Amino acid sequence: MNALTPLPFFDTLTTATDVDKNHLLSAPIIQRGLEGRINIDDYLGFLQQAYHHVKHTVPLLMAVGSRLPEEQEWLRQAVAEYIEEEIGHQEWILNDIATCGYDSDVVRHGRPNPATELMIAYAYDTVMRVNPVGFFGMVHVLEGTSVSIAETVADNVRGTLGLPQNAFSYLYSHGSLDKEHVTFFEGLMNRIDSPQDQAQVIHSARMFYRLYGDLFRSLDDVSHNIPRTA
Repeated sequence: MNALTPLPFFDTLTTATDVDKNHLLSAPIIQRGLEGRINIDDYLGFLQQAYHHVKHTVPLLMAVGSRLPEEQEWLRQAVAEYIEEEIGHQEWILNDIATCGYDSDVVRHGRPNPATELMIAYAYDTVMRVNPVGFFGMVHVLEGTSVSIAETVADNVRGTLGLPQNAFSYLYSHGSLDKEHVTFFEGLMNRIDSPQDQAQVIHSARMFYRLYGDLFRSLDDVSHNIPRTA
């Protein structure tokens, strides 16, 4: 690639959001997870908030698909594939909580932390009011983070807490599944040629790195309050 050839949009997106990614990865609980210093309260708090945002993934994808214009039918088809892949993943999280010996129904019927609620509200606002393509900024952040750290954190936390492997089905599955998704996502982003859509994806990704980082930081401030079942 010579100096006159523009970068593929996925590469531009990655470069443009590097600083924002560092805000997320520098969250204290992520650093503790990478170093194997997580306690059960940390892990349950993460699962609790993961449930409260993951359960919105499919409804958000459905909203995206319904709002894409006809000329982006190729992207709507990709959204349909995402929906098929993502259905029911929130139940994996509840199963992990139950496997740890805690009451998953309390999480199912509870409320998210304010930081989690704000991130989801921003996602819906972007899709419904601004530009549905902006949702792919969230995809870039969540799936890219899973590929970067999910399996490492799962291995470290599992070793520290002595929990069985099936108490980490969400982290392990997303670490491997999202590797495939990122390749698929890269291809999609490189087909987005509208400068307005590209700018929206970059802006949304920067916002989601900030909001997702705030979600992780909030875990140090709020107890999970999930009762044991055993």
